[in-house]
Amino acid sequence: MHNLRFVLVTGLSGAGKTEAIRSFEDMGFFCIDNLPPALIPKFAELCQQSQSQGAVQRVALVCDIRGGEFFDHLIEALEEIERSGFSYSTLFLEASMETLVRRFKETRRRHPLAPEGSIVQGIEEERRRLEKIRGKADVIIDTTDMTARMLREQITSRFMQSHEGQLQVSIVSFGFKHGVPIDADLVLDVRFLPNPHYVPSLSPFTGNDQSVKDYVFQWPITHRFVEKLDDLVEFLLPQYEKEGKPQLIIGIGCTGGQHRSVAIANHLADLTRDLGYKTFVRHRELSRRGFEPQNRKGERDE
Repeated sequence: MHNLRFVLVTGLSGAGKTEAIRSFEDMGFFCIDNLPPALIPKFAELCQQSQSQGAVQRVALVCDIRGGEFFDHLIEALEEIERSGFSYSTLFLEASMETLVRRFKETRRRHPLAPEGSIVQGIEEERRRLEKIRGKADVIIDTTDMTARMLREQITSRFMQSHEGQLQVSIVSFGFKHGVPIDADLVLDVRFLPNPHYVPSLSPFTGNDQSVKDYVFQWPITHRFVEKLDDLVEFLLPQYEKEGKPQLIIGIGCTGGQHRSVAIANHLADLTRDLGYKTFVRHRELSRRGFEPQNRKGERDE
């Protein structure tokens, strides 16, 4: 049995397949939309070959009625990959007639089976043609009363393995004089903390060095700030995770991005790892200046 994790996403047009494939992307799946069924067996072989280099481990494919006559060969393609030893799961999305019609009208899109005719007739014909694949589905989700967020939660709960963390935390230290990271979700300004730059013996070093870290954390104001910061982060991360956010980028800024922001970013990274979140750290200004990153336990500086 191959180790490739393979999910087929299909269902009625307008039922939420686009939102579904985005959810799989956020979970780290390699995703392809509207792949012709005849190419599925070959694609599965290519993915299996790439596993030796660790390139592709999890795949989600969308196959639906947009494939026209090609879609009618989906069952045959799935049977072929079963014979080749691949296992797969099928997610089928559907919704009520009224909901689908409303969604098509809101988006002003034409139904693929009724480009010039009735939306209702197109949906009825699509239901008929999808009966067989629906009968083979492992998971059927009715999105009639679901928001996009609710659908993401359903998919995450059903397809994310228990050892996988949903929220990934990236912490970036930076200097305000070089600009704020444009992709940061949260930005914290630590320029109010005592600055090691004005201590001649510490100025050449960075927040990765123990002497600088000791200086930054020796002040009562730092301890008060860190206590409040820890409480804030411990509160926020589960809320973002519940919302379905796949990644949180936290920017920690000081004047030059060499001392205070680096020390605080490292502290915050230790906290988020202790809380069980997959965490990455990048010291932006240190990377620009060519400082050698310090090897800290469990830390990745990228």
